[in-house]
Amino acid sequence: MNDVRVIGSHNSYKLPIEKALRDLLSLQDSARMASLQYGHLPLSEQLDLGLRNLEIDLFHDPVGGRFANPKGLEMLAASGQQPLPYDEKNDLSKPGFKVFHVQDIDFRSHKLLFEEVLKELKYWSDQNPDHFPVFITLEAKDKAIEGLTPPLKFAESALDSIDLVLNQYMGTDKLITPDWVRGEKTTLEDKILQDGWPLLRECKGRFLFILDDAKEKRALYIKNYPGLSGRVMFTNSPAGTSEAAFMIINDPKKEQERIKRLVKKGYMIRTRADAGTREARTGDYSKFEAALSSMAHVITTDYYQPSQLFESTYSVRFKEGGFVRHF
Repeated sequence: MNDVRVIGSHNSYKLPIEKALRDLLSLQDSARMASLQYGHLPLSEQLDLGLRNLEIDLFHDPVGGRFANPKGLEMLAASGQQPLPYDEKNDLSKPGFKVFHVQDIDFRSHKLLFEEVLKELKYWSDQNPDHFPVFITLEAKDKAIEGLTPPLKFAESALDSIDLVLNQYMGTDKLITPDWVRGEKTTLEDKILQDGWPLLRECKGRFLFILDDAKEKRALYIKNYPGLSGRVMFTNSPAGTSEAAFMIINDPKKEQERIKRLVKKGYMIRTRADAGTREARTGDYSKFEAALSSMAHVITTDYYQPSQLFESTYSVRFKEGGFVRHF
């Protein structure tokens, strides 16, 4: 399983900020709005293209309605402009994890409910039962931003709920879990360092989820589940811990030698080819080239296809033309 490399998408659910709102917000912070000027195809279409890594952002909303009235839409209305249709099924009023990038500003998503994301992934997988394993990073977002709707913190119970939803909508036969990888070994790290990862043929038709956090939420997720025993997701845990197996290291330029060392030992690594639209605007492939040289297994990009929002030919693929490569 770790003898392959894949390219995938960053903030995979994201639709572009509508132009009228972006223009309005650019009057306050043009650099920030430029960094958010990207969007993606529906998840199934990305998978059909051959991408085998996705990223999903989650906001905790157990009652429903917390994010149902984005301030960005109110700003447009106050400026005399008619917003584009939004949440016509009233999904944001329903209880459950919500999927979008930034509350009130960058809120458009192909699927607003996490359960709907998982239904789409499960359906696609059922239609393509022998597909290459898909790696999905989940970011539990609870950072407060001044002037925007305050998100709820992800307590341990909320993290438990993510596991429940993953099991409910994906099913255990679709998941690569820490327990499944560990087998009879004492720890997950012992397993991957001594015996290696499962064979690729054993992982076909499955998804591996990683909690993208290296601080409080990681600690909470592990707290009552040492070694990730009984957990669904892998964690971004450092070498030398019983949970260490899959790591997220975002800067392949600064961390190239570290990534190489970890890959050689047997850990799986996710890194990035670009960020904030910078590389796409300048045609700079140096970060992608560093990611390739680092031997990281998973490389994320906002540009598996060139941007349709500004002039650019920048796009990221392996030189063979696809998104999966064997070492």
